[in-house]
Amino acid sequence: MAKNSSSSNSRSTKKKKAYAAAGVDVDLGNRVKSGIQALVKGTHGPEVLGRIGGFGGMFRPNFRGMKDPVLVSSVDGVGTKLKIAFATGKHDTVGQDLVNHCINDIAVIGAKPLFFLDYIGAERLEPEVFRDILKGFAKACKAGGCALVGGETAQMPGMYQRGEYDLAGTIVGVVDRPKLLDGKQIRAGDVILGMASSGLHTNGYSLARSVLLDRMGLSLKSKPKGLTRTLGEELLRVHVNYQPALASLPHGLVKGLAHITGGGLLDNLPRVLPSTCDAVIDTHSWKVPALYTIIQEGGSVDREEMYQVFNMGIGMAVVVRAKDAVEVAKRLKAKPIGRIAKGSGVVKLEF
Repeated sequence: MAKNSSSSNSRSTKKKKAYAAAGVDVDLGNRVKSGIQALVKGTHGPEVLGRIGGFGGMFRPNFRGMKDPVLVSSVDGVGTKLKIAFATGKHDTVGQDLVNHCINDIAVIGAKPLFFLDYIGAERLEPEVFRDILKGFAKACKAGGCALVGGETAQMPGMYQRGEYDLAGTIVGVVDRPKLLDGKQIRAGDVILGMASSGLHTNGYSLARSVLLDRMGLSLKSKPKGLTRTLGEELLRVHVNYQPALASLPHGLVKGLAHITGGGLLDNLPRVLPSTCDAVIDTHSWKVPALYTIIQEGGSVDREEMYQVFNMGIGMAVVVRAKDAVEVAKRLKAKPIGRIAKGSGVVKLEF
C-alpha cells in the first residue's frame, strides 16, 4: 500500500510539473486565489450560503413584500477597454465597469441586483493584477448591494497574449412583476430625460483607440485640449451605476428606461419604444463632452454614426410623463434631451 501511495504521489508531482511547463501553473492559480476570501466576503449578506470556493454559489433570496417575484439575468464583458488597462497597468477599475454595466442592464427592467459571478481568462494569472481586478468587482458589488458569490479563473497559454486577460460577468436580480418596466405605457407627448455618463463607459473603444492612438498618434499620457485628465485616465473612467438613483424614485414615475451602451442612443432607445412611437432627440439639449468631439474630428466620423457607436455623454435615458419631467429630472440630476412622438419605433436625431 505504501509503495502504491508513493508511486501515485510521484506521478502527481510529475504531472503538475508537465502542466506548468505547458503554461498552466495550477499551484500559482491556487496561491493567487487564496487571498480573495476577505474581499469577496465583504459583499455577502445573510442570503449567501456555503463557503467561498465551492462548486456553486448559493443564495437564499428574501422575496417578502413581493406579490410576483421575477428573476432577471444578464451577461456582459468589458470589451477592448481592457486594452487601455493593459497599456496603463491600471487594473482596479475594469472590474467595477463590468459589475456596474450588468447592474444597469437589469435596472432598466426595474430589477435590483441579487448576486454576481465573474470569469477571468488569462495567458497567466498575475497575482497583483488578479487582486486589483477582484478589488474592482468587490467594490462595485458592495456599493451596488450585490453579492459576489462565485467566479472562474482560467489560465490558457496560446489563447491570450502575455500580460492580457478577458473579463465576463453574469448578474441575477429580481423585480416584482407589477413593477416591471417594459415601455408599454410610453405615449406620444412623454419626455425623455438623460442621465450623464462618466465617459465612454464600456463601448466604442475599438473606434476610439483606432482614432486617438493610431490615426492621431496620441499618447495615453497626453492631455489633449479640452480634457482635464490624461487620455488614459479619461478612457478608464468608471462606468456609472444608475440603479440606486432610479430605485429611489416612487413607483409609477418612470415609464421606460434605456441603458445607452453599444449602439448608442440610436439602437438602445428603440428597445423600449412601442411600435407606434418614435424618440426624437434634441442633440443640442446637452453639452457633449470634449472627448467625443476629439474622436469625431480626429477620425472624420459621421455625426450620426457617433450617436450609434458612443453614448455621447448620456448613459441612461429615462422616459416620463411631461407633468413629471421636472420632478424626476431634479431627483435624478438629469435633463430633458427629447420627446416621444407618434411614429414607428425609431430614434430621430435633431441636429
